[in-house]
Amino acid sequence: MTPLWLNDAEVPARLRLTPGSRFDTVVIGGGLTGLVTALLLAESGVQVAVVEAKRVGAGTTGATTGKISLLQGTRAQQIRKRHSASTLRDYVTANREGQQWLLRFCAEHGVAVQHQAALTYAQSEDEIGKVRAEFDATRAAGLPTELVDELDVPFPNHGAVRLADQAQADPMAVLAALAAQVESHAAPIYESTTVRGVHSGDNGELTVETEHGDLGARTVVLATGTPILDRGGFFARLTAQRSYLAAFRLTEPIPRDMYISAGQPTRSMRYAPTPDGDVLLVGGNGHPVGRTKSERAKVDDLLSWTRTWFPTAQPMQEWSAQDYSPVGELPYVGPLLPGRENILLGTGYAKWGLTNGVAAALALAGRITGKSTHWADALASWRPNELKALPSAALANGAVAQQLTTGWLRVTTHSSDQVPAEGCGTVERHGLRPTATCTVDGTTTELSAVCPHLYGIVRWNDAERSWDCPLHGSRFAPDGTLLEGPATKPLTPLSPPRPS
Repeated sequence: MTPLWLNDAEVPARLRLTPGSRFDTVVIGGGLTGLVTALLLAESGVQVAVVEAKRVGAGTTGATTGKISLLQGTRAQQIRKRHSASTLRDYVTANREGQQWLLRFCAEHGVAVQHQAALTYAQSEDEIGKVRAEFDATRAAGLPTELVDELDVPFPNHGAVRLADQAQADPMAVLAALAAQVESHAAPIYESTTVRGVHSGDNGELTVETEHGDLGARTVVLATGTPILDRGGFFARLTAQRSYLAAFRLTEPIPRDMYISAGQPTRSMRYAPTPDGDVLLVGGNGHPVGRTKSERAKVDDLLSWTRTWFPTAQPMQEWSAQDYSPVGELPYVGPLLPGRENILLGTGYAKWGLTNGVAAALALAGRITGKSTHWADALASWRPNELKALPSAALANGAVAQQLTTGWLRVTTHSSDQVPAEGCGTVERHGLRPTATCTVDGTTTELSAVCPHLYGIVRWNDAERSWDCPLHGSRFAPDGTLLEGPATKPLTPLSPPRPS
């Protein structure tokens, strides 16, 4: 499942890490937050390096829909329920500054941007109240939104809240331009380099331990979607969400604006220009990672919905994305531990990373260079009113505990020697060991079913042919290789792969 944006993306050769190198700041993660942070620091004269486990754009940014919008579904009303009106205004200001910075960068570096209106629409009469609530919240926060009674679109709707002059772009084109600028300031980007840990020395220096050797740094920035270090317990303050997207060729007209539904199941739409003409992107059907009966059914439902309302739609590409929603509704940007400025992080963008991610980078770079912004407190990683998020945190972690318990109970009651069919995976007990067995491309592989992060039992993802942990969203390839999430180690092989 490869994102549309990777079809024509150029992949330049990059430097290999030199063990023992030292930098003022090491940024872990080659997505939008990581690259913008690195660029801002490099422009300020800070010696910086970026370390990316795979390739630039291989994570969430490269799989996003590419919307650069201040109207973000129903985010404003959700934030206002938990926080003050001034905090919501600061959140909007942070996203506006992130949006404006990104649009300026795109204009200055030849990255194509399409300016379109953004709409949050009601799929049914039950969602009209959410549309009106979003209108009220965004107007109070200073956005010039308007209510629209009717939409000229083929799918069911009952009005919308609209914000004019928002933007969309190819996220890989954005990342390619950012990476080129980072490297033009003599800041290296080390790809295919997994970070295994960060340790403090007696002199206050940090050691970044990677698979290719260690790096020294005064400051480390975690820009990895969810923090790969468990210090601070952010894995318990985030919910990992998986959602699906598909690109379609149409012979009928494609709506030009950007749409997202106010309720569930989510339907997110935009057009995207390609060398062969415009295509329609449809996304949605999100769910917590590893907690649905069939990921393939989620994808098929999205395809079916699109064909229903766009009869000429021909699927050309499918993919998925992983995002992290904060229990307190606001992103976490700042120290990993309270009062400690040597390890910083940015996470919890709730699927709106192209504005939040840049805002986070502006705030992170400001902390490091001493140029703080007045709105940064709204995105703080440790807020005085964090107690308000405790009920949501308890609910989220109650679900995690349930998944942990049911996963282990399920595996103790299932034992079989049957080989899974092609493209399938099973979790069963072999002796005393929870074993994850799958058959992919004619090869059967047996792995430990225990996630190395916090020992959840993984589940088979039948859409992406991966092992997904329902606790905190770590994901693994059929051979156990780590794909993403807070885990930093692969699943343990239990026997050599064999032909099925």
